[in-house]
Amino acid sequence: MLEAYFPLIIMVVFGFAVAFIFMLLSQWLGARRGTKEKQTVYESGMVPYGNARERFSVKFYLVAVSFIVFDIEVVFLYPWAIQFKELGIVPFIAVLIFIAILFIGYFYEYKKGGLKWD
Repeated sequence: MLEAYFPLIIMVVFGFAVAFIFMLLSQWLGARRGTKEKQTVYESGMVPYGNARERFSVKFYLVAVSFIVFDIEVVFLYPWAIQFKELGIVPFIAVLIFIAILFIGYFYEYKKGGLKWD
């Protein structure tokens, strides 16, 4: 049984070995001409300002979570909508529960002010 995995094991070991060798070669052969400009922080071509450790508003996280939630909603609802007529009542009830859970999250975000764009 394990002989079936032998080619895979060889490939993984070979991949790690090549990666390790390339890392060593880049350290050994790579140029080390560091200048002050090369050592500065690069932020999308703009000069960075402020501290990178400052706190973000909760609204930032709420917008990110809502984006993910509604992306996942589309991913799950689109195939269901395509096969709607052939599936029957049980998947329909499951989708209703799924949408109810999404609306609970939507109302939570609304109450926390995540949808207000001040």
